[in-house]
Amino acid sequence: MYSKTEEDYLKAIYHFTGQEDEKVGTSTLADHLSNKPASVTDMLRKLSEKNLIHYKKSHGVTLTEKGKRVVLQVVRKHRIWEVFLVEKLKFGWEEVHEIADQLEHVHSELLINKLDDFLGNPEFDPHGDPIPSKDGILPEAITLPLSEISAGQSITFVSVASDQAALLQYLDKIRLRIGDTLQVLEKEVFDGSVKLKIRDEEVQVSHKVAEHVLVKQLK
Repeated sequence: MYSKTEEDYLKAIYHFTGQEDEKVGTSTLADHLSNKPASVTDMLRKLSEKNLIHYKKSHGVTLTEKGKRVVLQVVRKHRIWEVFLVEKLKFGWEEVHEIADQLEHVHSELLINKLDDFLGNPEFDPHGDPIPSKDGILPEAITLPLSEISAGQSITFVSVASDQAALLQYLDKIRLRIGDTLQVLEKEVFDGSVKLKIRDEEVQVSHKVAEHVLVKQLK
């Protein structure tokens, strides 16, 4: 069992490195966590002593296999709580991230597994992100940002690259929902904006929005 602070550090490292062997620096973590570099260094030493990370001063940080297993269980809890908050308590998808950040530190595995069963064992959270299994297996999600899709192609909206409330509220405003089939009608060369057909409506989205909308191409 690990503390909230330890789990938050592991999540931050995972945010930058994923499950690969990429490295993240102390200063980057300090900025992300709004902490002093010296405090970050102290925590990294503690995590290293528990065999949760590979850490060598001035060489960056990666997760060990043990660290990956721990953080994927935190991610699993976070995403299951998000499903519960949206589906059962009717929160908006833009409201749930911070609440789930608190609930993800509940340590009862029995509670999370019962909650998962109660929800019908969902595979994805409300933002389209895959939910790790009980065994810590994270399904591979092969997606592309909408900004990289050529005009004339049909696609499915599968997830978002950011949980910023303003972005999610905007997507609600234009009635763009996870699972929607879209057609790219035009791409503006000048500013990278994209004209989409959503159901029977045409909508123009900015390049910035298109970068954060993750899609799969239809065969």
